[in-house]
Amino acid sequence: MPGPAQNLVEFTVSELSAAVKRAIEDGFSYVRVRGEISGYRGPHSSGHAYFALKDDKARLEAVVWRTTFQKLRFKPTEGMEVIAVGRLSTFPGSSKYQMFVDSLEPAGVGALMALLEERRKKLAAEGLFDASRKRALPFLPRVIGVVTSPTGAVIRDILHRLADRFPVHVVVWPVRVQGETSGEEVAAAIRGFNALGGDARVRRPDVIIVARGGGSLEDLWGFNDEAVVRATAESAIPVIAAVGHETDVTLIDHAADRRAPTPTAAAEMAVPVRGDLLASLESLAGRHRSAALRRMEAGRRDLLAATRALPKPDDLLAVPRRSLDELASRLKGALGANASLHRVAFERCAGRLSKDGLVRFFGQQRLRLATLAERTARSADVLLERRGADLSIRARRLRIEPIEAQIIRERRRVDELGRGAWRGFGAGLSARATRLSGLDQLLRTLSYRNVLARGFALVRSGDRPVHGAQVTTGAPLDIEFHDGHVSAIATSGAVRQRKRKTETVAAGQGSLFDE
Repeated sequence: MPGPAQNLVEFTVSELSAAVKRAIEDGFSYVRVRGEISGYRGPHSSGHAYFALKDDKARLEAVVWRTTFQKLRFKPTEGMEVIAVGRLSTFPGSSKYQMFVDSLEPAGVGALMALLEERRKKLAAEGLFDASRKRALPFLPRVIGVVTSPTGAVIRDILHRLADRFPVHVVVWPVRVQGETSGEEVAAAIRGFNALGGDARVRRPDVIIVARGGGSLEDLWGFNDEAVVRATAESAIPVIAAVGHETDVTLIDHAADRRAPTPTAAAEMAVPVRGDLLASLESLAGRHRSAALRRMEAGRRDLLAATRALPKPDDLLAVPRRSLDELASRLKGALGANASLHRVAFERCAGRLSKDGLVRFFGQQRLRLATLAERTARSADVLLERRGADLSIRARRLRIEPIEAQIIRERRRVDELGRGAWRGFGAGLSARATRLSGLDQLLRTLSYRNVLARGFALVRSGDRPVHGAQVTTGAPLDIEFHDGHVSAIATSGAVRQRKRKTETVAAGQGSLFDE
């Protein structure tokens, strides 16, 4: 007898799992769950993150898909108490339900502060906040880069303050200063300013101001992002952080080269006061002029003092002038004495000169010359005798008969070589003449002129021979016979191909080919 249970609807396991899945997804399509993260080991190789949310009585499996995980403002941490927003669903393969997380945030300000302190300690341990790596700001930047929202009051305050103090060129990189993507945009802006090169249309700034107005910790959370801190620390351009009010402190304040309490204060740090610079320049210019005048006056006084200390020209020239006068007075007497001395010497030499002395001198020289001439003649005769005797001895030693015999033998050899050369030349010439005759005979045999001599004709169209009947009507033709040339013109219908013979006519006797 059938029981009451037999009237129930029967489900398969898959149908029941699908029904439960629909019921849970329809009933819990949007939920906020508060719990502690448990079992988190970082993102999976696929990019998805798997963990559990638990409290002291229950445990809920959770999944953050890769696209959602990349948009989270902060990453999950083991043991952190968070508020997860998403929807519930089931996993039929193991009869479990789980939560697909769409957003994740710390549970309360206390959790955010704890997370902030933990991140600060981590980055400080890496040396990103060290004072030794902070750079000095340029004294007078030509271009200032501002990373902020282009629609807020912050950029207007900065531009107004710069215009009051020292107008410079300002490049604004627009970013979101609040929200999930604000940290990524600020980091990208800082790196973008550093990536500008010398050939870019926008000049690379000399200093960067990262600015935002005041707000709560959650509003300023994007400036606590790890990517923002690292981009600030890696920046080759000095960075001024002006986030929030003076009491607001974010991690970018520790990594920046300078921290400003307000955006307006950041503009004051970036540039000096133009009026003060002009006043300083004017003061320095006045001091420079005064110093130059004082230096010139002191030099004039020193020159006058040195001039008074110098002796007078008359005093300097007194001694040389007196010496010159004494020498001039002594010069006349010295000239007379010198002339007297030379006259005495001349008269002494003239006394030794006489005619008899010269005659004796020339006689001695003539005798000496005659003696030398006689000795030279005798020497020449002796030398000639010696040379003649030596030549006679050499002539007797020299025999001419063997030389004449050798000349005769060489002459005969030259005659024999000449006759042999003429015989070889004649044989070679005869062989070349025979070969040339054979080639001439072969040329005559193969020449087309022998064919013309047998009654044939060569027809040319232009420079090329005609090999068939395909000739254009009206084309000029040249017909060559064995005894001359005939000019012709091809007419329409006048060219016919024959198997045995082609009739030709001479120019002036009608058409080339008659019908």
